[in-house]
Amino acid sequence: MSERDPAAARFAIIQAVRLTGVACVIGGMIIATGRSSLPDWIGYVLLANGLVDVFVIPPILVRKWRTPK
Repeated sequence: MSERDPAAARFAIIQAVRLTGVACVIGGMIIATGRSSLPDWIGYVLLANGLVDVFVIPPILVRKWRTPK
């Protein structure tokens, strides 16, 4: 059996974090606009969490997993 490339797994994890963030943003917008029976504050929390998942977490993971020079 061949070994798995750790870079491919890390790339997949980063993309999954981004995709989850986008899903949270969309869900948060639906809830915050009143199209759901859930309270508005849950929508705002999901929206904030999604934005962090899209814009903050991936660069942190990239820096953490960067190949040493």
